[in-house]
Amino acid sequence: MAEPTEQIDFLWEGIDKNRKKSNGVISAKTDLIAKTELRRQGYLVTKIKKKPKPFFSPRVKAITPGDIAIFSRQLATMLAAGIPLVQSFDIIGKGHENPSMQALLLSIKANVESGDTLAEALKKNPLYFDELFCNLVDAGEHAGILETLLDKVATYKEKTETMKKKIKKALTYPLAVIVVAFVVTAILLLFVVPVFEDMFKSFGADLPAFTRMVVTMSEWLKEWWWIVLGIIIFAIYLFGYFKKRSQPFNHFLDKILLQMPVVGMILNKSAIARFSRTLSTMSAAGVPLVDALESVAGACDNIIYSEAVFKMREEVATGQRLKYAMQQTNLFPHMVQQMVAIGEESGSMDAMLAKVADFYEEEVDNLVDNLSSLMEPIIMVILGILIGGLIVAMYLPIFKMGAAVS
Repeated sequence: MAEPTEQIDFLWEGIDKNRKKSNGVISAKTDLIAKTELRRQGYLVTKIKKKPKPFFSPRVKAITPGDIAIFSRQLATMLAAGIPLVQSFDIIGKGHENPSMQALLLSIKANVESGDTLAEALKKNPLYFDELFCNLVDAGEHAGILETLLDKVATYKEKTETMKKKIKKALTYPLAVIVVAFVVTAILLLFVVPVFEDMFKSFGADLPAFTRMVVTMSEWLKEWWWIVLGIIIFAIYLFGYFKKRSQPFNHFLDKILLQMPVVGMILNKSAIARFSRTLSTMSAAGVPLVDALESVAGACDNIIYSEAVFKMREEVATGQRLKYAMQQTNLFPHMVQQMVAIGEESGSMDAMLAKVADFYEEEVDNLVDNLSSLMEPIIMVILGILIGGLIVAMYLPIFKMGAAVS
């Protein structure tokens, strides 16, 4: 019989070391494992059973990258204060508001108690702790500076998550405006234009060409709206399908996004910021450059930059200096190359890259903050053409009749 892979909540009753009755809830794969864990903690279990699930189960709250960033900072702070690792996990886990995060942390704590290193325990949860995170923790454990490197990991995660939120904001704002504009246009064509059309028929006069075109569009949309809706849904599905499964499609998409005005500038600067921040953190941890570049490639969050970093890694592995490897990609500005060159010559690569990351993160902040003002003219043009055009088309016959009467 296959062993369960998911954690199950058990209600238990028992007696503690002081011969007092005690009870609680414990998560484990089986009741036998739960009993063993409770016995290890000093409890004599008298009764244990599965916790019944409520009829209306609350929605399980997902673990977000923000949760991992906060956990990193909390663990770094507790270790710096001298609190033992297992006790730190116990405090953070039991005090977390997210039940899913609580279960994850207590599971890691159990693995550490069973003899795993922290890095080994984290690697068992690759969905939440990437290779870079685990490598830095592993380096900290081997060097005896776990709290220092966890502090750097926490800073890295906080800054990268802040950057991702700003990028999402930059991409969502114009997209949301365009979607709203097309929805309003569809509502006008389906419900408002037909009212005007009935009124125009009662006039019995010839309609202007622009008005006839809009009326024709309205009639077509009323008859074939289900085809339009189906095409939109199918297009969204295809986009999601190829986004998850097609490397060439993602390569094409990232290339197009990087070349777009304003948005492309934000994505380029954010990719350079992530590259610099990640490589700075890895360098400060003492990770060899060739190994560090492999982790950095995955952290760029853009296929064009990831492929460039892998090529740089191959060049560096053959003895090429990082500065010259960067030049060959044609992606990194001259200032970044010079800062890297200074870092290589002075042995302060981490400090130089941290300054580069700070500079580009501030640049992204300014671009995102100013995006609304930069996009306003484009938004006004789109709204004017779509909605304003429909309104003008509906009132043209009325203006024409008014002119004929006068």
